[in-house]
Amino acid sequence: MPIYIYKTPIGRIGIAEKDGSVTNLYFENDELPQDIETCETPILKEAAGQLRSYLSGELQVFSIPLTPFGTDFMKRVWACLYEIPYGETVSYKEIAVKIGSPNAARAVGLANHRNPIPIFIPCHRVIGTSGSLTGYRGGLKLKKQLLDMEASMF
Repeated sequence: MPIYIYKTPIGRIGIAEKDGSVTNLYFENDELPQDIETCETPILKEAAGQLRSYLSGELQVFSIPLTPFGTDFMKRVWACLYEIPYGETVSYKEIAVKIGSPNAARAVGLANHRNPIPIFIPCHRVIGTSGSLTGYRGGLKLKKQLLDMEASMF
């Protein structure tokens, strides 16, 4: 699986792909898989360019192919996350209702945490029912930074 590490305003980010589709994004503190091939492919270069444009406030919607691997339930959650508009937030409960599992807010939270392509699949836009910021694989400081950046663009 090709992966390449990029320097970004939010730290070093690893992006991985398989068969021309982004499969994973790794934050600086994430453990990388053992079976990686470090090389920059055209899709990784495009993904990094779009990520930089997003982080500079120039891009609101990503247009790269994404293939997250997970259970069917997780994929339903991630598909729903992808539809959350830039600059908006929704609760775990709202996602659970939208996917037809209104009592599955905790499971939605777990799927959210296991999102293999954060930022591109915007799990940072999911918050607690009370409006509180809850866990984020990249850390709550980064989650707040991303939400604040999006809010400031309006």
